[in-house]
Amino acid sequence: MKYTNATAVLPESLIAEIQKYVQGEALYVPKPKTAYNKWGSRSGGRKQLDERNAAIKSAYREGTSMENLASQYFLSIDTIRKIVYSK
Repeated sequence: MKYTNATAVLPESLIAEIQKYVQGEALYVPKPKTAYNKWGSRSGGRKQLDERNAAIKSAYREGTSMENLASQYFLSIDTIRKIVYSK
């Protein structure tokens, strides 16, 4: 995490207000919830899992057994079942 001096980015009136609660300590200011990225959205991991799950659902609909899918994708039968029956 990068350290930024408050006097470089905040107005003096806001610093004075913050100093009523915290003085001389490191203070973490979180991002707003809307600025968070969903898991895997930057790395592409989410897209890969979605594509894999779609392929599993498609193969199951075409008649491939859950046991064969579990073996093919190195997943447990319970995991295959969750993928197949999810919306």
